[in-house]
Order: sequence, then C-alpha cells, then structure tokens
Amino acid sequence: MDMQYLNKIFTPDDVKRLDEKQLTQLAEEIRYKLVETVSNTGGHLASNLGVVELTIAMHRAFNSPYDQFVWDVGHQVYTHKLLTGRYSQFHTLRTSGGLSGFPNPEESEHDVFAAGHSGASISAAYGLSVANTLNQKGSYTVAVIGDGSFTGGLVYEALNNAGRSNTNLIVVLNDNEMSISPNVGAMAKYLAAIRTMPSYYRFKEGVEETLNNVPVIGDHLVKKLVKTKRTLKNHLYHSTLFEDMGFSYMGPIDGHNIKALSKAFESAKDFDSPVLLHVITKKGKGYNHAEDKPSAFHGISKFNIDTGEANSKGTNYSEVFGQYLCELASQDKDICAITAAMALGTGLKDFAYRYPDRFFDVGIAEEHAVTFAGGLAAGYKVPVFAVYSTFLQRAYDQMVHDVAMQNQKVVLAVDRAGFVGEDGRSHQGILDVAFMRSIPGSVIYSPSSYDELGIALKKAVYGEGNVVAVRYPRGKEGYLPVGYRPTDNTYDIFGDEDSNITIVTYGALFSQAVRAAEQLLKFDVKLRVLKLNRVWPIDPDAVKAVFNSKDIIFFEEGIKSGGVGEAFATQLLTNGYTGKYSHIAVDNTFVHHAPIPELLDEFGLSADEMVKEILRRT
Repeated sequence: MDMQYLNKIFTPDDVKRLDEKQLTQLAEEIRYKLVETVSNTGGHLASNLGVVELTIAMHRAFNSPYDQFVWDVGHQVYTHKLLTGRYSQFHTLRTSGGLSGFPNPEESEHDVFAAGHSGASISAAYGLSVANTLNQKGSYTVAVIGDGSFTGGLVYEALNNAGRSNTNLIVVLNDNEMSISPNVGAMAKYLAAIRTMPSYYRFKEGVEETLNNVPVIGDHLVKKLVKTKRTLKNHLYHSTLFEDMGFSYMGPIDGHNIKALSKAFESAKDFDSPVLLHVITKKGKGYNHAEDKPSAFHGISKFNIDTGEANSKGTNYSEVFGQYLCELASQDKDICAITAAMALGTGLKDFAYRYPDRFFDVGIAEEHAVTFAGGLAAGYKVPVFAVYSTFLQRAYDQMVHDVAMQNQKVVLAVDRAGFVGEDGRSHQGILDVAFMRSIPGSVIYSPSSYDELGIALKKAVYGEGNVVAVRYPRGKEGYLPVGYRPTDNTYDIFGDEDSNITIVTYGALFSQAVRAAEQLLKFDVKLRVLKLNRVWPIDPDAVKAVFNSKDIIFFEEGIKSGGVGEAFATQLLTNGYTGKYSHIAVDNTFVHHAPIPELLDEFGLSADEMVKEILRRT
C-alpha cells in the first residue's frame, strides 16, 4: 500500500493537520502497517487493530506529551507508536534492540507509564492527574482500559478513589467484549446492558449540533448543557455504576468514528469531575482473520497474511498440560480447572469443553482465582489454576494467606516459566521460583520434557504440599539426550558420575546442559549434569550426590536472589563443602525483549556459554 500520510506523521501535531477524508485513509494505512509488521515480528494484533480510530482521535483532541496517555496492559499501543515519531523504526517491533511491544518511557516521551499487566491504568493515571493538579499544570490525563480489565479488583479501587476528585482525569473504557478469552461475569453483562441504551448520548449530540449553529450564544449553551448532563440523563434512564462512583459517564460511542470520538473528547474536557467515556470497538477490525478469531490473534507469532496461519505449528507445553489434566480429570471427578481469561493460552480449551461444570474462567482476576481455588480446596475439591508465571506474581498474598496458611492444597500450573522472549520485561517468568520458595509448605516441580510434565502434574495433584507448582516453559520440548528416560525421582544424574565438574540445573535449561556436556567431549572434558525434577524443597540426597565434585556450577533461568541456586549453595556449605561453587542466573535486573536464544546467550545460560564457562575453569 502507498503510504500517502502515515510516512509523513512525525509528531501528533501532524495528525491534527489532516481532514476527515485524509484521516480515514490514515486509518487504512495504519491497519495495513500493523498487519504487515506483526506478520513478520509476531505480537498483539487484534487489540491494536481495534483501537486505530480511537488512538487517532486521542491525538487530535489532546496534546501529547503535555497531555498524558496511560494504556492499560499496554499491548494496544502500536498505533500510538506510529503517530509519535516511531514509524521509521516500526519494523523493529519486538526485536532485540528495537521497539518494545508495550509502552516504554525509555523509548519515547509520549510513553508516560510502562505497562504489561491489566487493571493498573486508572490508578496510575489518577496519580499522574493528582500530581499535575498539585503542580498547577492544566493538562489532561487519559487512561485507556479494556472491558476485560474490569474483572480485576484494582480497577474498582481506583474508580472509588478517583471518583471523588476534581482532577482532569478521563477514563476511556474500550469495550470490545473481549479480553483474551470472551469476557465473563456480572460486569460483562452490565456493560452489555449499557450498550443497548445509547439513546442519551445520541440525543445530547443532536442538541449540541443544533445549539452550535446558534450565533454568538451557541457555544455558551453547549457548555451549560454539559453541566446539566445528569439532569437530562435521568429523564432517559437511570444513572450508571460509574456515575454512582463519581464519574461523569459518556457513551456508548462508536469507537471507529473519528469525528464522533473527537467531539466526545472535546466535550469530556468541559466537565469539572472525572469522566468515563465508553467506546465500542471491534477487536481485529479491518483484517478478516483477526475479526473472525480475535482470541487467536490476541498474541500471535509470525504468520501468513493471506491465510492467517501461524508459521510455526506443532505441540507445545501448554497443549500437553491440557491433555494431561484432561486425563487426570477423566479418572477423578474432584479435579477442577481455573483460568484467568486465558483458556486458550494455557491449554484448557479441551478441558472447558469436556468438563464444563468443573471449568471456571474467573476473568482477569488472578488474586481472586487463587483464593477461589483455596475455597474449592476447603470444599474437598482439587483445584488446578493454570496461569502464566508473570501474572501469578499478582497473587502472592493469596497464596500465602488463603492457601498455605489455611493448609489447603492448590495446584498451580505455571506456564511461560523462564524467558518468554519478545514480550519483554513485564512478561518474563523469572520470579516465580524465588517468591514461591519463600512460602511455607510450598513444593515446586520443573519438568524438562512433556513426559516429565505428566509425571510432575500427577505428583502435584496427589503428593505433598499446599501451594504446589508445576512450572514449564513457553513453546516446545527442548533437546533430550540419546537414551533419555523420564523418571519420578526428585533428581536425576546424567553424564560421567565420576567427573569433578558438575552442572546443576532444572527445567528447560537441562537441554542446554546436556548439549554442553556433549560439546565438551570434543575438548576431552567430562561433565556430570544433576537435574532437579523437584526443585523445592531440594532433596538432601541430591546435594550429597554431587558433594565429591571439586567444581559445581548452578545454572538457573530465573532471578538469582532467592533462587534455587542460593538454597543449593547453603546446603552445600552447611554440609562442609570446600570445593568451588558458582551460581549463574539473572542478577538484579529485569530482562528486556529479545528472542529466547539471544537471552540465553546474554545471561550465560545457553549451551555455548556453558561450554565457555567450563573451559575457563579447566
């Protein structure tokens, strides 16, 4: 497509210079660019296609970065990036050293607040608006939040707090009836009901247009009309929940009509209270494959534009987990599955179909999911909560107070453990072992193969522990050595058992370790690999098994502080170990976006880097 306008947008001011017809063409160009780029880099497509006109209207009505935009989750900022001087870099999206797939203040002054998890935008935007008020800055702060996020409690804490203020806060409720999975719960039904009552806003728009045509006094009357909004509205239908919480409600508005959106934003500026602007958008708009399958195109790897099919196919850990859980559930009617709006992403689609009475999608509400699971356990059920490692972070207190302290058994299927690659800092699963290890009674398994995943899941369901986690990586099973056989042992040893050099590791890094061992044979270096299957608590016999090694290197695809490597070192020292010990892990930093193989190299965790490390020591 010929980029008549998009390649000429260097600042948001350039958007303001375009007329209505040109803006329509700009939207088409943006959608073409989104599909073209994400097909090559992977990323969040459906959500970005749905907010093209909304983002254009925001940049027409407000003056970024003086006015500030806070994006909930942040995976819908691609258009925002294109309109704020990053068009020439857009082909680098989600690549190492390129543009982030989320807002990044280090990348642009137009990215005010970093994001990656849902539900935080209103709290952050309210904080910014209060700071602007205290600084006597007359700017507007706009939070853009999807309806899926309204299943999370933080949203209501923020609305409750912000509703009584008089700051220049505007909350845009982007209502596309979707999170990753279709929305669930009472709030989804409530928003559906509001969508059927647009009569007020249409009536108000008609009156405004009429009054604007009255010479001299028209604008004054429009402002008077805005001030009496609630009075007019009560003649049409009852107030909304948002107005009861102190917000002036506007909507629903067509989220793909730039003119209507621009007018709505201008009207919102005239209120002397926080405003909630309810817009209706279509996830995936403009690309048929994404419109038909918005969940599949929420976050997608590289794909064929013509067919919509992903370039990489095949079984992955998430799907295998779902298969194993279905097998267990077929034999045990007490097993229940829980997801936080991610049935497809966590492999629970088949479970939901086969056992609908035992499948629970709680929406984007990880804290509630864990406490709900604790309640199920107290009722003698066996809850399995499938959740990405990065999102489990949100439920630490619930794991402590509502599961472990209650002596209840909850199984956590921790997906995307370790590096996840291009999604970057907010999504890397490097903290789960460290924070779960601190919980009394916790047990953590970290399988290195599909078969081990099945074994670990069964042990988690029927074995010891309260908070019991089975953590596994994103993607497919890694390399396994010839003759490899899975066991139900707490640990296994591979390679030369008489070697003076031992690698200790677990999970996906086992593949890197055995590759390193094979490569080192070329240098006449024999290596022993201790693989922890149950990474916590550490089996004392595992420590004894390598105690005679003169050199032990613990490789861990996670944060160093609080990691298993630290605990292993403590047990060695407690038993009087006098040899050399090293712990190579992610040390006191967040992990940026890059392909997983590049991250493994960067942090010294790939087979090649393991070989270099060991050759330096021999």
